[in-house]
Amino acid sequence: MQRSSETIGTIAAALAKAQAQLVNPEKSLVGTIRSEQVSGSERSFRYAPLSSGLDIVRKTLSQHEIATIQTTSIDESASIVRLSTVLAHASGEWIASDWPVCAISETATPQRMGAALTYARRYALFTLVGIAGEDDLDAPDLLSPTGPEGKTDDAIGDKKDRLNGGQGKSFGRSPHHGLPIDTQARSIRSSARATHCRHKGDRFS
Repeated sequence: MQRSSETIGTIAAALAKAQAQLVNPEKSLVGTIRSEQVSGSERSFRYAPLSSGLDIVRKTLSQHEIATIQTTSIDESASIVRLSTVLAHASGEWIASDWPVCAISETATPQRMGAALTYARRYALFTLVGIAGEDDLDAPDLLSPTGPEGKTDDAIGDKKDRLNGGQGKSFGRSPHHGLPIDTQARSIRSSARATHCRHKGDRFS
């Protein structure tokens, strides 16, 4: 999809003036993110509804001859519903973005599709005009099923082994792994002596 007209100088200048007047909409709603972990912890965040954002954007952009247009289309090749958001200027210049809404199968459940479309419309529009409509969240916490404290010594050690040219867990780990260096040395020497004695006994028995 083409993202803009051949020239965008005029709309860019108009949008810059509009952005000097735009304000972030009030975050009047509260959403909850449920953890997939067994503990079932939850995190809440505040966000602005699409309607309040539209009121601000339309009022401000129209003063600078910029219209907002949002349309949907069916992408058969990807099996998804897409949302196109366009900022169109009176000069004929325009800037657009494309956002995946949901799988085509979701159209069988209008409420689910409607919720996904509202989400997409809000994020696409707010991003294109440069305003924020939700609290900042710590992305690593949302993407990782466990935090740093959830990593085991084995997992950390395995990663270090691979970084140092080792083979990781798949090739086994030394029985001396995790012991202090001096203890490892004594343990290895004891194991070597025991092995030597066994082999010597085998030869002379």
